[in-house]
Amino acid sequence: MVGINSDRTAPIGIYDSGVGGLTVWNALQTLLPHERVIYYGDTAHVPYGDRPAGDIIKFSQKIIGFLSAQGVKLVIAACNTSSALALPQLVAETDLPLLGMIEPAVRAALTLTKNGRIGLMATVGTVRSRAHASFLRALEPQAVLASQACPRLVPLIEAGCRSGQTLVAAVEEYLEPLLKAGVDCIILGCTHYPLIYEVIRSVAGPVRLIDPAKAVVMQVAEKLTELRLCNETGSGRNKVYVSAGPERFKQVALQLLANQDLVGEVHAAPGYML
Repeated sequence: MVGINSDRTAPIGIYDSGVGGLTVWNALQTLLPHERVIYYGDTAHVPYGDRPAGDIIKFSQKIIGFLSAQGVKLVIAACNTSSALALPQLVAETDLPLLGMIEPAVRAALTLTKNGRIGLMATVGTVRSRAHASFLRALEPQAVLASQACPRLVPLIEAGCRSGQTLVAAVEEYLEPLLKAGVDCIILGCTHYPLIYEVIRSVAGPVRLIDPAKAVVMQVAEKLTELRLCNETGSGRNKVYVSAGPERFKQVALQLLANQDLVGEVHAAPGYML
């Protein structure tokens, strides 16, 4: 079992199947600018959304082990599929603080909804897990969740697509049942989706969109304060690792991100491939 790193200058680990988790890192840099990050993109296995739960757990265990070996003090599972399918088991296997995307998203939705009808756009695996529905039922049994799996969005985004008729048509298809269900807010239940926020916004109209990244980072700040692990010096360097295609990852990240300074050199993680 991996223990807590008590060095407050140690980095925070963030992982996702690809570039999507960079949206969480971007929020972290804004709200906690002194914290440094080790980011892991599992590009060898992207997308996670339609993979079996056993694979997601196996991949996530390997990544947690890798990040732990780099000396991180806390890990953010910046992947809704991993948060839904793997996090409960991962938490039981390590003392390293692990935070996911599901609960902060549901809490944010409950603060915004006026009619109690909440929409969810997510991967097939996340929708199938019913993790958002379980948290919602526990927090507000009267609220209603309408969920929509969006299997084509992550591959399009990972290909660097931010606009165009193919993307718009996919978003229109996925949003139609949510809008017909009368939702007044929609959780972007995949960290990739904020990268096409404007496209989703144009189709969703007045329905409010919830990017859980800020809520997750606020939870990180609370956890670091609780553990007395806040970094106040800003010392050290950020690092980015991927399991395959470092140059492609950097190219897509720079193409999609508004924050062009977020990603520097991208390293291949030796020995990770399964």
